[in-house]
Amino acid sequence: MWKQEEVGGEVEREREQERWVEDRRSVPARQSGATLPEEVAFVGKDVEFKGVITYSGTVRIDGALDGEIHTDGGLLVGPEAVIKAKVTAGTVVCHGSITGDIEATNQIVLCAPAVVQGSLTTPVLSMEEGVVFNGTLEMKPQAKVEVLRDVGPHLGNVTSRPPIRLAA
Repeated sequence: MWKQEEVGGEVEREREQERWVEDRRSVPARQSGATLPEEVAFVGKDVEFKGVITYSGTVRIDGALDGEIHTDGGLLVGPEAVIKAKVTAGTVVCHGSITGDIEATNQIVLCAPAVVQGSLTTPVLSMEEGVVFNGTLEMKPQAKVEVLRDVGPHLGNVTSRPPIRLAA
């Protein structure tokens, strides 16, 4: 009878772990600090992909990927995902494992239990306690928009002066 209880306890632990994974999976990226548009594609946990992915919008990956990922949108890496790739994206939110260089134009958010090995280049980085990060970090400022503004007649001859460029 004690074996039946032990087996029942093991089953309960497995169910609890599955619930925990589902809860982590269902947490929107917005709660982890990132703002991502709705997902446009999903790579399931049993999918293995080798090659180059180029897309617009947001993709969630829960499977294995070996190659490159290029997007101006978002990449959401699930807790069971294993990615070995060079990643260029707008925003990257990682709960899984990434080995390779990541370059994000907006931000990178690393959520526990993420494991990241490689160089990160981003203007904004957020990292939860429990994340494992081995690599380098380069924080480049976000691109600033230059605006031309007319200096007006009261400040002198506009044609004789160079235009003033102000960062917005």
